[in-house]
Amino acid sequence: MTRFPNPVRLAILWIGLGLARAGVIDRERAIRTTDLAWPRVLTGIARMSKNAVDVAMVGVAIGSAAIAGVGFAGPFWGVAFATGGGVAGGTIALVSQRYGADAGEQLGLAVRSSTLLVVLVSLPIVALFFSFPEELISLLSSDDRAIAYGAAYLEIVGFGVPFAGLNLVGSRVLVGADDAYSAMQLRGGGAVANVVINAVLIFGLGLGVVGAALGTVLSNVIVTAAFAAGLSRGSLPIVGAFPVRIDPRGTYLDRETIVDLLEIGIPVGARNLVWTAAEFPMLAILDVFGQDVVAAFVITRRIWGLMNTPGWGFGLASSSLVGQELGTGEEDEAERYGREIVRFAVATYVVSAVIVFTFAEPIVGLFVDDPGDPAIPIAVRFVYAACLAIVLKGVAGAAAGVLDASGDTTVPFVSQVLGMFCLAIPLAYLGAVTPLGLWGVYLAFLAETTVPAAINYWRFQSGAWKTVSRGYRPDTPKSG
Repeated sequence: MTRFPNPVRLAILWIGLGLARAGVIDRERAIRTTDLAWPRVLTGIARMSKNAVDVAMVGVAIGSAAIAGVGFAGPFWGVAFATGGGVAGGTIALVSQRYGADAGEQLGLAVRSSTLLVVLVSLPIVALFFSFPEELISLLSSDDRAIAYGAAYLEIVGFGVPFAGLNLVGSRVLVGADDAYSAMQLRGGGAVANVVINAVLIFGLGLGVVGAALGTVLSNVIVTAAFAAGLSRGSLPIVGAFPVRIDPRGTYLDRETIVDLLEIGIPVGARNLVWTAAEFPMLAILDVFGQDVVAAFVITRRIWGLMNTPGWGFGLASSSLVGQELGTGEEDEAERYGREIVRFAVATYVVSAVIVFTFAEPIVGLFVDDPGDPAIPIAVRFVYAACLAIVLKGVAGAAAGVLDASGDTTVPFVSQVLGMFCLAIPLAYLGAVTPLGLWGVYLAFLAETTVPAAINYWRFQSGAWKTVSRGYRPDTPKSG
């Protein structure tokens, strides 16, 4: 399929070729990394823009209380999303190695087992969110209006949990098989559809936060159906041919594959859960400062999500390319890819952070209808701190991608726990109970990324991940 030029690809390629001219990375590896990373970055921009637009629409339609309510519901949705992401982390490790080794039968088994696992772990979460939405939101806030908005959102959005998890698995299958472009078309298209549906439901039908939740569920259902059809047929109209075709009639429950998925995926899911779990005490701490600080923090996290989209691309490119090299036994080449992708990611994050830092005030202003809203100046200062912290995400995320590809997923999980719970949360708490004030929150942003960056890169440098990967490679002859 023809890959049409677009600003995201051109921007990333420009950075990569600049680094290549400076002798920092290899030109061919820069191009191959760009080809895998940019569709995922664009998907991330679309999805994070969708999340930001959700908050902006709710804020414009209702006000900061609704922003806070959706923000309080966010960690619960994050729990569900991280669960599916954990399974998907195992999926990309197994798929990329099997794709690199041309082990098609084992690849299909990995995908079917991942599908079953996502459904099994998601259904109890759906039941919990539907049955106890108000009780769950009340754990984080005593603000009656925010609780009401958050509960209304959570009760409905919970039905999207299994579909969101299946979408992550479908995306990782394609990226692991060297096709991030098709995954981008489906998930990015779903994000655009979500925005359109939300606009109709929130403003056209006046459904407010319920409309935002319904839009999320419906768009995830649409994307899941597209992935299922495309992977089972090996192609999809408009999107075109897929690199793999998965027979849906094969075995779903294979003990060895399930064990591998759990061994690799549980630490990945736990790592994804770290921030989500940290949001509970963080939002409770911020609630002490008041509703305006909570709203400012929610706005900042949405902007953070947009700035963090390079990590989506480089982390998955790292997992896919490193995994494929490991699948053929080319450990030295895998290491070269990993090292250069880290450098590439950091440079891209610097560009992203500089742009957002420069335009922080007008960007924050897009989230509220009233320019005099007291949450605006607080959010702007939060964004400045986030811009400094986000650069280290390039190191943490790209290095974690290498470890994920090898199956060495425990260390990134531990590093994230240490960063969040041993530094970030305590710093925010000190800000709430001492004269440190909001400086505690600024420092928490920095702590969140500094510790994982240092530990993940140390683990990558150690080379231990190569040994770990040998236990997950397909049982096929390897070249090299």
